[in-house]
Amino acid sequence: MDGTYRWLKRGDANAFFALMLDNVLNLVVLTGILVGFGFPIERVLTLMVPGTALGVMVGDVAYSFLAMRLAKKTGNPNVTAMPLGLDTPSTIGIALMVLGPAFLAAKGDLVAGGMAQDAAANQAAFTTWQLGMAVMVTMGVVKVIFAFFGDWIRRVVPTAGLLGSLGGIGLALLAYFPLVDVFEAPIIGLSALGLVLYTLVARIDLPWQLPGAAVAVLVGTVLHYALGPIGYGVAEFAWPTLELHLGFPMPSTGFIEGFRLVGPYLPIAIPFGLLTVIGGINVTESARLAGDAYRTRDILLIDAASTFLAGVFGGVSQSTPYIGHPAYKAMGASAGYTLFTGVFVGLGGMLGYVQFVVELIPKAAVTPILLFIGLEIVHQAYHQSPRRHSPAVTLAFLPIVARLGSILIVPFVVGATLSEGAVHSQFILAVLGNGFIITAMLWGAALALLIDRQLVRSGIFFLVIAGLTAVGIIHSVDPQGSLYLPWAAGEHAHHMHLMVIGYAMVGAALTAVGLSGAVKPLTEAELAAL
Repeated sequence: MDGTYRWLKRGDANAFFALMLDNVLNLVVLTGILVGFGFPIERVLTLMVPGTALGVMVGDVAYSFLAMRLAKKTGNPNVTAMPLGLDTPSTIGIALMVLGPAFLAAKGDLVAGGMAQDAAANQAAFTTWQLGMAVMVTMGVVKVIFAFFGDWIRRVVPTAGLLGSLGGIGLALLAYFPLVDVFEAPIIGLSALGLVLYTLVARIDLPWQLPGAAVAVLVGTVLHYALGPIGYGVAEFAWPTLELHLGFPMPSTGFIEGFRLVGPYLPIAIPFGLLTVIGGINVTESARLAGDAYRTRDILLIDAASTFLAGVFGGVSQSTPYIGHPAYKAMGASAGYTLFTGVFVGLGGMLGYVQFVVELIPKAAVTPILLFIGLEIVHQAYHQSPRRHSPAVTLAFLPIVARLGSILIVPFVVGATLSEGAVHSQFILAVLGNGFIITAMLWGAALALLIDRQLVRSGIFFLVIAGLTAVGIIHSVDPQGSLYLPWAAGEHAHHMHLMVIGYAMVGAALTAVGLSGAVKPLTEAELAAL
């Protein structure tokens, strides 16, 4: 080898397929969730998908040139580009926790005002699109800011808090909802799930080393169209329209209008953005260990710019540097796979062929892969946190489980006459789930520090939790989950004050005991023995 860097190699073909499929699957799931809420599919495919795909294109193309620059700087002919794509947890989380509920609320108000159902759905979808843009722009700004503080956050917040909050999302959102889709069409879903468990979880090779994810989607799709027309697939089978939905992303000021509605959703959006910053730091370190020493800030700022631009151009799902750089390097990939993925996804969002694929693939065939991702995230949360912090990881799951319960209970209580006790229980469940990602992260961190006998630091975390509770960033007592000033929390202000006092008492007690020296932090030897 003459040491010349070749940006396109044989290994880029396999890597391209894997990265491209991952992004397309996220678009399938995003579309499926929103259509499930009643979004007109044309609005999703022509307004939301093009800008979302543009963000992927900008990020992956930039990462390709970053790899070429690193190769030139270091003289290393084997540099592999950092992969970038749509962030699965936040794609699902934003769709379920922000876009879907906002759409239903907007549509309900319009229908109550006398507008016809179809017209209300279209208008509500447009308003929700503007909200989604505002959320993405906000997340982009947050990511730019925290790109300069990500290392500090990783040092201050124990791994159990960071990964525990993500693990809760993996359990409650990525694993639960895909499982429901599997059992909506059991023959299709279980066949695809079986292949996913066989190849991706158990890591058993298929004949000829066929890619397990692609085979699972292919088998599920074939079964869908073979069994659907005879009544053995989904409950309501319909052939796809097979139309190209053209949608060229254009810069829009719609996100400015969306900022009027974004307030209640900031406790959801900001932590999702923060988690991609932490994840970006981790994957950059992983790439360094694999031989490609990218500058962390460059990786994070490109991702932040991609998310920001996606929002300005109509996107509703953020990008993230993907875990798996060493795997792509092992495939023999260079910079070509990210370049072609970016171009394929970006142009596909504009010219309609990505939307064509999104409509063609049934949810039951693709969601088992998301279930696998959920299982992997939960496994990672426990595996990469110290074993002694397992209780802290589990504690971090609980606010997300509460939020899941709140989502699931809504269809059963709308329009129903509830007892006073049932109304109170529903209120408490909502309070536990409001700001669930931040709550999970802080709960996990506080308990992990307490386990290590770092009482002062643990106490400070509880005091921070008390402060955030006072303004509704977590545990908002507002029915819409909005933020407020401590003296303007509305009819449930008394309950907010009780929570603040409770957290503050715990924090003050732990801090006082820690400062007294009555309990010493565990030594390195004691920590290692646990």
